[in-house]
Parts: sequence; structure tokens; C-alpha cells
Amino acid sequence: MNRYPLWKYGVMIITLIFGLLYTLPNLFGEAPAVQVSSGKATVKLEQSMVGRVEGILEQAKITPTGLFFDGNSVKARFASTDVQLKAKDAISAALNPQPDPADHSWVIALNLLSDSPNWLTSINALPMFLGLDLRGGVHFLMEVDMPSALLKRLDTTTGDIRTLLRDRKIRNRGIDREGDALVIRFEDEETRAQARPVITSNIPGLTLTDMVDGDRPALKGVFTDAFRSR
Repeated sequence: MNRYPLWKYGVMIITLIFGLLYTLPNLFGEAPAVQVSSGKATVKLEQSMVGRVEGILEQAKITPTGLFFDGNSVKARFASTDVQLKAKDAISAALNPQPDPADHSWVIALNLLSDSPNWLTSINALPMFLGLDLRGGVHFLMEVDMPSALLKRLDTTTGDIRTLLRDRKIRNRGIDREGDALVIRFEDEETRAQARPVITSNIPGLTLTDMVDGDRPALKGVFTDAFRSR
């Protein structure tokens, strides 16, 4: 019969206990959270932000299941995604009151945190984080800056009309962007009448109306609502 020193059995038992202990976080899964981090190099995130976030949530009558500070960000964990979204709105309104995103000092982002009990988190017992291939990919929501996209489209269309009229040997007295419209000036009404069908047939989505700019006939071009929404 093989016999081993008791200290070897002790090492095995301790190893099993620690292994089981640090495996436990994988059983709890992840919970929705809100992460607060600095949005500018001149703004330093400090431990006091934890208390500030806690006060904001208390005022909004939102109870987090955990608040954590890791040196680079403050993370608040919540019981459901509905509470998470309400918390994000409350924190954003309190920390970033300016309407212009460029002036925001703090980045408020949705996140996921381990749903492990605080006593496990306090001893750095963290779950195994899976990569995107094992999580099943990633979902991106992209938003288009429509006003900027429209202005760029108008600038491009201005060049297209210049080229189009030059190729057809139709003279114009200038093409300018005014707000969200294009103004095309002509020497006389006859030239304007020649240019209208050429522009309409080659520039889709642009509605033309007759106007007078100063003492010269002109066309005002505006993109249709259907074209803007594409």
C-alpha cells in the first residue's frame, strides 16, 4: 500500500479548494452594467467618482447591485437591462449636461460585468472571459450624421452639375450651396430652360424650381425627402 506524507494531501486539498473557489464566478454569468470613464486627457478619474455615481443613482431611485473602481473607470452593475438604461440616462444627464457631445468630459457606456457576489470579486475571483468567436460575434449600431452627409452630397452634386453643363456647352453664371439647397445662376431664361431637363435627367432626387437671384434667372435645387432618407 502506497503512503504519502500528510503535507502532500494537504497541498492537494488546498489546491482543489482554491480551484473550485476561483471557478465559481463562471457559474454566475454576467449582468448589465454602466461604465464611466474620462472623455478628455485633461480630466482625471478618481476614487471620489464612485461616491458621485452612487449619489446620482440614489437621487434617481436606482439601486445598483455593485459599484467598482478599477483605476481607469467606475462600473455600476444592475439587475436588468431596463434598470441599466435608466441608470445610463441619469448618469449622462448629471455628468454631461452640455448638449454638444464634443464638450462631454465623461464617457458613459453600456457594459457587462460578472454577476459574482461582492466577496468573490473582492478576492479577484473573476470569470473566464470568452472571445468574440465563442460569444457568437458582436453587434454594432451605427448612426449616420445626416446633416453632414447631406452637405457633402450637395458639394459633390455641385461639381457634377458644373461638369454636366460644361459638357453640354450650357453656360452658367455660378453654382453655390446655400444652406441645404443649390442655386444655379444663368445669363438668361432661355439658357435656364435648356439646363433644366439636362440636370433633372442626370441628377436623381434633385427638385428644381425657378427663381431670380439678383437680376439673373436661376434654378434652386433641393433634394427630395425620399432621397434624403435613403
